[in-house]
Amino acid sequence: MHFRNRYIIFLGTVVVALMTLQVSAKKQPEIGKPYAWGVEGPLGVKTEATIDTLFENYSHRYVPQEVSNAWAATGNYCAEGRQMLWMHREPQSDFLFRDAVRPWIPSLEKARFYNTRIPMTLLSYGFGGGKETGQDALNVVFSANAGPRIQVGALLDYLYSKGSYQNQAAKDLNWGFSGSYMGDHFEFQGFFTHFNLTAKASGGITDDLYITDPAEVQGGNTSVNPKDIPTNLTRAQNRVMGTDLWLNSRYKLGFYREEQVNDTTVKRTLVPVTSIIWTLRYRDGFHRFVDGNASENADFWQNTYFNPAETSDRHKFWSLQNTVGISLLEGFNKWAKAGLTAFATIENRHYDMRTLRQAVITDPDTPGDEPAVDPDGGVAELKPNPYPNLKSKESQTLLWVGAQLLRQNGRLLNYDITGRFGLIGDAVGEVKVDGRINTGFRLFGDTAQVNAVGSFTNLSAPWLMKNYLSNHFVWQNDFGKTRSFRIGGEVLVGRTGTFISAGVENVQNLIYFNSDALPVQEGGSVQIVSATLRQNLKFGPVHWDNEFTFQTSSKQNVVPLPKFVAYSNLYAMFHIATLKCQFGVSCDYFTKYRSLGFQPATMAFYNANDGEVGNYPFINVYLNCKLSKTRFFIMVSHVNQGLTGTNYFSMSHYPMNPRRFQLGLSIDFAN
Repeated sequence: MHFRNRYIIFLGTVVVALMTLQVSAKKQPEIGKPYAWGVEGPLGVKTEATIDTLFENYSHRYVPQEVSNAWAATGNYCAEGRQMLWMHREPQSDFLFRDAVRPWIPSLEKARFYNTRIPMTLLSYGFGGGKETGQDALNVVFSANAGPRIQVGALLDYLYSKGSYQNQAAKDLNWGFSGSYMGDHFEFQGFFTHFNLTAKASGGITDDLYITDPAEVQGGNTSVNPKDIPTNLTRAQNRVMGTDLWLNSRYKLGFYREEQVNDTTVKRTLVPVTSIIWTLRYRDGFHRFVDGNASENADFWQNTYFNPAETSDRHKFWSLQNTVGISLLEGFNKWAKAGLTAFATIENRHYDMRTLRQAVITDPDTPGDEPAVDPDGGVAELKPNPYPNLKSKESQTLLWVGAQLLRQNGRLLNYDITGRFGLIGDAVGEVKVDGRINTGFRLFGDTAQVNAVGSFTNLSAPWLMKNYLSNHFVWQNDFGKTRSFRIGGEVLVGRTGTFISAGVENVQNLIYFNSDALPVQEGGSVQIVSATLRQNLKFGPVHWDNEFTFQTSSKQNVVPLPKFVAYSNLYAMFHIATLKCQFGVSCDYFTKYRSLGFQPATMAFYNANDGEVGNYPFINVYLNCKLSKTRFFIMVSHVNQGLTGTNYFSMSHYPMNPRRFQLGLSIDFAN
């Protein structure tokens, strides 16, 4: 869609919202307050969640650099990136290609269920850039009730961005359905989601001087059009697709307690004692990497094993998981304040790897023996497959047993301790224990909330870390289990809004990608220490939100991390009649660290060891507004480009997006 047309649509929608304010302000009939919840698998424990209607900082979700206070990214919206705050980094998944695009695809952790009483549709649309660099993001969330117990929902996400640099376009389509039923005896909650993400792979720009010193590579010309900067790859592309089906049911056994409401009415309430739980989860994943340029195959990759003319790698995965459990519910006995659950999980997994093969025979006189040659260059020299006996398919059966001790309704103390142990298949000997304790106390006339967290894991390496087949990468590793112990604490002081957290983690046998973009295992231990201070200040209508993180790794050559990360947001909150406004400037900053690299063929981030990046502020100026049920924003992201230096890289050879003007709006259609 042309930028001018999008701008007209944006202004027209805002005008319509203004004209309909009087109607929407009329008094509505009183209904119960809507609410939302998330879930934790595999037992389906409910967690607190919010409905996305806040307008504060609404604009920031459309800037790729704002995924995290420290985000190493390939640059474009809905493209690959890496979390650089260690304590927020997710572990490696069983299908590694999802990890690089995790912020843009649905997951169990992001799933939301709503009880909105009345039908609700949240429609959001953000856009920016020009004709050659346009970015569009459409999000739709729907929820409705069929009575007080039944809820149904749907979601749709469409992200498309041409990118600010060459060969950087990406798009992502997510959609799904959800539903829940909350009866006295029977409860059900479930969802189905599907995603399809395609991203061109540029391999990074050919020379960082195009950003840091363009005159050096352009014969004295200091101006450069980002779209004119050459990239290492021109015809490479990744596609990642996946499905997630999660069904959780719980049947509660108990007795009814009668309560006299008035002279003629008696209210009967079920007091649950025991519940039986069953959860089914099916996931699949599909990855394809293609590159049809033979000269790129020769120049960009060190090794080519099967086809010198073109690359077409395919990886497939599916998993079927069943969990059954029995739970003694919290409060079922005056001597047993916590709930206790025992469960077992059995999982079947299947992997399938294929790559386009082409035999090369050295006799040039034999017809059909010559590989296809790209007109612009030569072909790569084939290397012998280092692991000719590597299996391209694998089926696994795994079994875990576990238990959970849970207390959610205590006045002073709540906790959640969950552990599971592997018994069959690659899960044999696996241990995973997570614990969290929450409490509160009075501090200097205020209320302080204190959380303690801890975990211990002893986990097998994902199968794709041990076995991998593709045109440019083949490996077969005998990795041992990775052991990790983490402990930390958090303090939140209510009146001042002060949040302090600190933690330490020790990891043995950590798996990471080395400078050759190959997975290796660190034989010793790596320690990571992290501490965060979050302090939000207010002076009348002026707010100043700050978050500072200090972290250090004992082995920067294994786990490179920026030691200091800062986020600061200075803004004013005010009203224009009934229009709520937030006008401000925000900044992300992290110190220099040994840069990561990105390998497009495997979608893996590796320790590039070819320099440092960081020590650059990324600044946005924005205006967020809310009028009744309509939110909209105007933003200039990376407003400081060219004013605070030119080294705006978060990762080697991948510059951050240049300055960009962006708009967006969201409408809450609550009927």
